[in-house]
Amino acid sequence: MKKTEEHVNNNELYDQKYPELKKESGYTSPASALPLHELKMLQQYIHGVNLQNLGNQLPHYKKHMMLLRFFKHKKNQVVEVYSRNKDENIHTIGKVAVIGRDFVMLKTLFTRIWIPYDSIHSAQSPFGVPDVPSSHQHVIFDEELRRKLLNNFGETVSNKEILRQQFFEELLQTNLKNWKGTRLTIYADQITKGKVNDISPKKISIKHRKTQTIPFTKINYIKQGRVIAFFQSLFLKFSKKNK
Repeated sequence: MKKTEEHVNNNELYDQKYPELKKESGYTSPASALPLHELKMLQQYIHGVNLQNLGNQLPHYKKHMMLLRFFKHKKNQVVEVYSRNKDENIHTIGKVAVIGRDFVMLKTLFTRIWIPYDSIHSAQSPFGVPDVPSSHQHVIFDEELRRKLLNNFGETVSNKEILRQQFFEELLQTNLKNWKGTRLTIYADQITKGKVNDISPKKISIKHRKTQTIPFTKINYIKQGRVIAFFQSLFLKFSKKNK
């Protein structure tokens, strides 16, 4: 009887000391003796230090790793990017829409912009815009979507852009495959405009009056009019259904 009373008293003391750990009728395992807010800050600091150390050991990948982490924390937020196309400096402000393995896609009201990490000089939150880190990307999973993911994961994810972004970090050439038949302006050795004709692992083929092939290693910046691309995509879907 005495042991039972001691056990109850210990539980009451535990409730008072760690009220945030109580879940319904049980308890979670505390990850640390620190309060949750302090633990979160410490974890972020450790992750940042680890990333810096990893970047120092892999200097060729450091820029990509740092930009990838920065843009993931700015998902759906406005950022300011300074990039280069040969001797030209390009200043872009837009909302982070897609974060790839080697590129970021920004959106403005009328324009969609792809910028490879290799051409980015600097990125930041614009002056006057709240710097609010957002490391989570939320997707609403209903029962139908859950069933499709369990039974046919590959096809379900590949057909939805938001799921592809959630589960995979696309390469630039993979993302651009979704825009075949739409018009792009590509900044490389020269500025080239035309419709996407074909995409291979190493180059993109676009056609205006004649077909031109551009290696992905030469691409520094890509622009697309969102309104025009929307109607072009609708036309392509309509054409495929009528075949």
